[in-house]
Amino acid sequence: MDLRKIKKLIDLLEESNLSELEIKEGEEVVRLSRVPAGGVTVAAAPAPVAPAPAAPAPAAQPAAAPAEAADDTPAGHQVKAPMVGTFYAASTPGADPFVKVGQKVKAGETLGIIEAMKMFNQIEAETAGTVVAILVENGQPVEFDEPMFVIA
Repeated sequence: MDLRKIKKLIDLLEESNLSELEIKEGEEVVRLSRVPAGGVTVAAAPAPVAPAPAAPAPAAQPAAAPAEAADDTPAGHQVKAPMVGTFYAASTPGADPFVKVGQKVKAGETLGIIEAMKMFNQIEAETAGTVVAILVENGQPVEFDEPMFVIA
């Protein structure tokens, strides 16, 4: 589906009082839905992105890891992943990352990109401040609502 068509769909959703819109064109599916803050999220049809754990033992380790990571996470506003996908810190391989620890950012400034279903979605700072932690690595798969950045 053409990017211009998707942008027009976003405009139509913003102008209407609809909360969700799904368009199918051949095998391509685009679903737009409003997020509580009034923004618009673009996502393609759901598909498994990360493989499920094969054995119960590895499943126990990730359950313990977030608890430990939460203890090490600095205080501040956490920017969380709005979708499942692959995180990229820069626009192209070899380019400088969008942000670094210690960098001041403004609300709306791009922090990184999540690729989901061949669509690249910019992750923007929700508040102004200083990036005190980057909790994900370039090329790392991220889960929905996973903390990615801390801004103080």
